[in-house]
Amino acid sequence: MQRPYNFSAGPAAIPLEVLEQAAQEMLDWPDEQGQGCGMGVMEMSHRGKEFGAIHAQAEADLRELLAIPSDYAVLFMQGGGLAENAIVPMNLSARTAVPGAQGAVDFVVTGSWSDKSQKEAQKYCQVYVAASNQDDGHTTLPPAASWRLTPGASYVHICTNETINGVEFQSLPDLKALGSDAPLVIDFS
Repeated sequence: MQRPYNFSAGPAAIPLEVLEQAAQEMLDWPDEQGQGCGMGVMEMSHRGKEFGAIHAQAEADLRELLAIPSDYAVLFMQGGGLAENAIVPMNLSARTAVPGAQGAVDFVVTGSWSDKSQKEAQKYCQVYVAASNQDDGHTTLPPAASWRLTPGASYVHICTNETINGVEFQSLPDLKALGSDAPLVIDFS
């Protein structure tokens, strides 16, 4: 079979060997000894030992690949990126708020995705745009030294890879060096 070339912005071409392995594992997932367990991943209980092993390995692989420290949590959540735009402010915006008040959050708006995130967050908390590159059409990153961070903000949000305009952080900002002790919330999607 002649396979087409795929240069689209979304899903990319996958090597045939990988597709064949995935097809086999869809029918019979291999256990820790490499033997089939008799069911595919989509049939497993999320509480079962088979899936527990998959979850543990996925977390270990992510921690190694991204150098995630052990004192950070790795969350696997459904809903996609847009759902996370609501989940994050609903859970983190009150971190430093006084009782009855909504926590303030800072956003560095560098493109379409961070703009969507800050607009969704406005439904749940006070949003401040600490920096934006809108004036240049979202084509460069605002220097971290120019960010206007809110004292006591519940968190600072960035999107590391604005795929629509092609803007990408090459390194993460050091918020402590910028005078903030707020957690850095990152859209890595």
